[in-house]
Amino acid sequence: MSTASTTAYVLRGVRPYGTDPVDVVLADGVIAAIGAAGTVDVPEGATELAAGDGPGLVLLPGLVDLHTHLREPGREDAETVFSGTRAAAAGGFTAVHAMANTTPTQDTAGVVEQVYRLGQEAGWVDVHPVGAVTVGLGGEKLAELGAMADSAARVRVFSDDGKCVHDPVLMRRALEYVKAFDGVVAQHAQEPRLTEGAQMNEGVVSAQIGLTGWPAVAEESIIARDVLLAEHVGSRLHVCHLSTAGSVEIIRWAKGRGIDVTAEVTPHHLVLTDDLARDYDPVFKVNPPLRTAKDVEAVREGLADGTIDIVATDHAPHPVEDKDCEWSSAAFGMTGLETALSVVQQTMVDTGRMTWADVARVLSENPSRIGRITQSQGRPVAVGEPANLTLVDPDAIRAIDGRTQVTASDNTPFAGMELPGRVVATFLRGRATVLDGTVVDGTVIDDKNLEGATR
Repeated sequence: MSTASTTAYVLRGVRPYGTDPVDVVLADGVIAAIGAAGTVDVPEGATELAAGDGPGLVLLPGLVDLHTHLREPGREDAETVFSGTRAAAAGGFTAVHAMANTTPTQDTAGVVEQVYRLGQEAGWVDVHPVGAVTVGLGGEKLAELGAMADSAARVRVFSDDGKCVHDPVLMRRALEYVKAFDGVVAQHAQEPRLTEGAQMNEGVVSAQIGLTGWPAVAEESIIARDVLLAEHVGSRLHVCHLSTAGSVEIIRWAKGRGIDVTAEVTPHHLVLTDDLARDYDPVFKVNPPLRTAKDVEAVREGLADGTIDIVATDHAPHPVEDKDCEWSSAAFGMTGLETALSVVQQTMVDTGRMTWADVARVLSENPSRIGRITQSQGRPVAVGEPANLTLVDPDAIRAIDGRTQVTASDNTPFAGMELPGRVVATFLRGRATVLDGTVVDGTVIDDKNLEGATR
């Protein structure tokens, strides 16, 4: 998508990856120039954005989320492709991977192409549909993996997320199948028989408050099985929302063995613990569940040392009626697109465990590589590269209020908290989707038929 009239931008005194301040020129959809202040040629009519006082704004490659629930088709009461991608832009993202648990399921070429085109029409970020591994997420028969890979959506990530591909024979077949087109199976690691009726992490807190526990081994056993299956067939495996210390150790072991496995952690598993369930507030009910402080420390360490490859939001919006109820009846899931970068800054950057270059690695470069979209996303901040960029004020402090967020649902676990960092601007191929922290609404042009559509 592109605006009706292309605009050039000059970003004054910004710090790529948190380094020394420079001026950056964006024109014709790419980074046109980078240089010391006052040394770059400014296009006529360019809009200037100044870093202002303080050490300056941090410039990063546009963020990429490998794990987003956009809910459309089927649950437009929770989110739509339009509202969800608008929230993604507000959070600094320029690309998202839309998970397959929609209604109908994204298990055919027709459905993934529908979601892909809805993303194009919205124009806020690039939308890459994730294909289901099995028909209807039923875990019994492989979906049309090859047809989805060959479709206009060019699907390369396949997942039954929300459910585990628990049959080892079916999982092996899926791993073998996706090799033909360099795809990856993203596993929701949850042994179903070990989690029947489970409501929260199994441990001291679950025993004290009387909720059915969800043992760590239910996650760890599936990961252990699947890394061995991936090694056996020589295929890529990605592990969704890893949450336990034991899971980190299994991934670390597998990588040491040379197995082609990648893993993600969510922002909420980097900071929140199962103690929050003591008040029975369903906003903290999530799959996999919030774990212990020991697990939180382990996933932070795993992210810092590269055992865990990426941060993925698992953005899971729900309407009020699905969360404003008793714990046992509430839906699993939390929103995350608009708070992810702030949580990573708080837990990893401000604590000295990661640099801004590391943030770019886990929130842009590695997700793009895993999703096989590196031609356009996760590119370096360098002259000639696509102008998919995020501009962040790391010194800002903001109070989180789900009611004022861009997403259509307000089930954020960070409501009432203060988080560091604020997305000041987001650029998609040089077009500002966010300016001064506000989503830029207006008229966009459909790249296919060039018919204007006001959103």
